[in-house]
Amino acid sequence: MNNNANKVMSANEAVRRFIHDGDELIIGNYTVGTCTELIFEICRQQKKGFTLYSQSGILDVDVLVNAGCVDRLVTTYVMRSGGKKGGGAVERALQAGTLEMEDYTNFNYNARLVAGMHGLTFIQVLEGVMATDLFRKRSFMGEDKYRVIKCPYTGRDLLTVPAVTPDVCIVHVQRADKHGNAQYWGALGSVAAAALCSKKIIVSCEEIVEHDVIRQSPHFTIIPAFRVNAVVEVPWGAHPTEVLGHYNRDHFFYGMFTTANTREETAKAWMDEWVFGCSDREAYIDRYAARFGIGMLDKLRAKAFYSAPANYGAAFTSAWDENGKERSMGLSLAQIEQRLAEKGMLYE
Repeated sequence: MNNNANKVMSANEAVRRFIHDGDELIIGNYTVGTCTELIFEICRQQKKGFTLYSQSGILDVDVLVNAGCVDRLVTTYVMRSGGKKGGGAVERALQAGTLEMEDYTNFNYNARLVAGMHGLTFIQVLEGVMATDLFRKRSFMGEDKYRVIKCPYTGRDLLTVPAVTPDVCIVHVQRADKHGNAQYWGALGSVAAAALCSKKIIVSCEEIVEHDVIRQSPHFTIIPAFRVNAVVEVPWGAHPTEVLGHYNRDHFFYGMFTTANTREETAKAWMDEWVFGCSDREAYIDRYAARFGIGMLDKLRAKAFYSAPANYGAAFTSAWDENGKERSMGLSLAQIEQRLAEKGMLYE
């Protein structure tokens, strides 16, 4: 991707252009601040046939399964409140045979992302999982879920997992610039690895800021612009989950979904109202305010608590001064080349 291109677009355009039926799709966020608006837009566009990767299946995974978007799920955790008798969309789909699932430990799942991020085809993991059903029980991945190989150095058996390189990652962050430099702070988990192992990345953010703001806090940039395909500015884009520095989790609204999700008919009614019945996040927030009052959202807004500023200043940022001369020798590039030529040290 062009590092200097303006990649700002709506959620509708980003999903339409970069997410296709049958894709391997990964939700980048891990337990907090999930990319809710991007997920809702995928449902509105009725994308189908995903193999979905999610390290923490909270509201996000169940919404996609309720919408019929997911055929296969690779995960470490799904919030199946109510157990087998009332476990939500994922449990219903598993029992109906419309969803296949592979279950990993957090470590093994994350290892797959790290392998993909670094261009490896597999990675070694700890052998202890071989004593559990996570190793013994296989679904659609079959023998490729785990493989045991011989160490070329010691001859010892090594347990490995395959790298994963999903077609698209969707992820929500606090801020980004128009080029796609995405900044995130708080509980990181697998967020960076999930994005960087993927072929395409759609970033939604609470706000788009100037590039100078990004440059002033480089340590927050977890995804560089050249890897990003689309930037979507969407305030409250993770509601009802939380975003550090912006708002807390909406336990009231989250509970509404959890309760509705225990039965197919009430889950459908919730989806019809809050996903399919809202054209975008602005319409969703307007509906929330009309139903519960804007004061409910205002109570969730974060109180300011800033970190201490760090000094990133330097005496200069280039070995060449404003006159084009190398600082230590006081010579221009042409003069340096001339000196080297005179000494027979310049090679073409």
